[in-house]
Amino acid sequence: MGGYNVFGAMRSVQTILVALVLTVGSFYVGSLFGNNEPIYLSQPALFKFSNKIELTYQTSPLVIPETGMNVCPLKFNEYLPCHNVTYVHQLSLNVSRREDLERHCPLLEQRLFCLVPPPKDYKIPLRWPTSRDYVWRSNVNHTHLAHVNGGQSWLQEHGEFWWFPGGGTHFKHGASEYIQRLGDMVTNETGDLRSAGVVQVLDVGCGVASFAAYLLPLGIQTMSFAPNDGHENQIQFALERGIGAMISAVATKQLPYPSASFEMVHCSRCRVDWHANDGILLKEVHRLLKPNGYFVYTSPPAYRKDKEYPMIWDKLVNLANSMCWKLVSRKVQTAIWIKEENVECLKQNAELKLISLCDVDNVSKPSWQVTLRDCVQISGNTEKRPSSLDERLSTYPKTLRNIGISEDEYASDTVFWREQVKHYWRFMNVNETEVRNVMDMNAFIGGFAAAMNSYPVWVMNIVPATMNETLSGVFERGLNGAFHDWCEPFSTYPRTYDLLHANHVISHYQSRGDGCLLEDIMLEMDRMIRPQGFIIIRDEEQMISKIRDLAPNYLWQVETHQLENKSKKTETVLFCRKRFWAII
Repeated sequence: MGGYNVFGAMRSVQTILVALVLTVGSFYVGSLFGNNEPIYLSQPALFKFSNKIELTYQTSPLVIPETGMNVCPLKFNEYLPCHNVTYVHQLSLNVSRREDLERHCPLLEQRLFCLVPPPKDYKIPLRWPTSRDYVWRSNVNHTHLAHVNGGQSWLQEHGEFWWFPGGGTHFKHGASEYIQRLGDMVTNETGDLRSAGVVQVLDVGCGVASFAAYLLPLGIQTMSFAPNDGHENQIQFALERGIGAMISAVATKQLPYPSASFEMVHCSRCRVDWHANDGILLKEVHRLLKPNGYFVYTSPPAYRKDKEYPMIWDKLVNLANSMCWKLVSRKVQTAIWIKEENVECLKQNAELKLISLCDVDNVSKPSWQVTLRDCVQISGNTEKRPSSLDERLSTYPKTLRNIGISEDEYASDTVFWREQVKHYWRFMNVNETEVRNVMDMNAFIGGFAAAMNSYPVWVMNIVPATMNETLSGVFERGLNGAFHDWCEPFSTYPRTYDLLHANHVISHYQSRGDGCLLEDIMLEMDRMIRPQGFIIIRDEEQMISKIRDLAPNYLWQVETHQLENKSKKTETVLFCRKRFWAII
């Protein structure tokens, strides 16, 4: 298991900056937390590259200049290919259904084909757990949320930092107090959310994800999402803090998560009209909830008696009753329903024309770009999972048997990734705190994420929509993730992951044509990864060779190491690291 080491000079604060200018100078890269004095790194031997700053779009065939990938102008430092407001405004969309908040990827010739630069004064993010409460202002330099929601303790300016006190619109006194109140409500004041069986939560319209941050001490995993709307950059704030989140909206399409994946769906002033359009959005919540899962609704219709709120409340109650939900508690500003999987009740309500039941044939398909169905899904014989995350990680999900993955294969996969992850950390040769946000671009059954669980990281497990639907098994292990198609950019901001793991995913797409080419996927990797972040790639030898040759064009450093694959054969594994470069 040999290799050569090119990462040694890039550890910790020994940051190498790549200047895309003709002059040599110094560059401000931040200060140590708690020290207000800036650190200046003298650059007598500043690296200079030939990459040009030039706005470049996709062409067919793709051509990388001899000088390397062009760099987008600085104003594109927050480029969101499939959530571009300017492009969305050109489309004819159903705004009343909020279709404008969903993913809309432009035509290939309208997509940028240049490296996304960091903003001015970008700094290597603060490390977890400090980042839960503080991030650099210059990394997410947007003040709107602080001005509009500062009194609700979302975030506040604190010198060079944004400070996150842990509040929200409906939990001004802090997420911890609010979370305990929810636990009291579902247990009749005899326990907390964990004792109520909640391990996995979906937070709708999550803001800066403080709710998820304060669930972590309870061992509760949260998938947080919010749209790219007037609450500018809320998901960017969440990810900069080191909290799992993605851009998404519940509008006209199913959310990219499997059915029966969450014990709780949470909405705190999430700005979703659950009562509208015959409750089609509430039926999506029903699809996502496990049997005996909770829908937590903290919003004005749950407590106010003025304006149209009583009418909205009555509609919600009727819709919940039609799906055989039970209202278990209504206190302060919150109402909580439990999804009681009463099949006889659902069938009876279907006969009374109160609801329509979904066809069984459509239930097992990956929920990727699937139009919402105005029907109620019966979860069926959903397996009861262990109540602790550690047990879920190690217990074979029986749903995998339905797609031909045996318990022996599951066990073998688990052991394999435990060994591989040990090698990964050894070859990266960095402190564990330097990696927080991780994405597995082809998660299969979550073995890599399970092996990473003993480290201070969270993992976004992606199952490509064109592969077998194994994401249900990933969720049953207590892990989070989403469906995605790597022919399109992912719904995240630039510079949001410290580590990308690509296990035999790139070659899978090479026959799909334009938009799915190696150069396209590498460009998206570069957009998502943070400066000094790692990209670990396993693939066919021919593909590995191509990536190794192309990597310098993307301003990546590369190491090669030899590791055994699942067949006990040696394969070349690429360890790429994105240089910390900037336009100065």
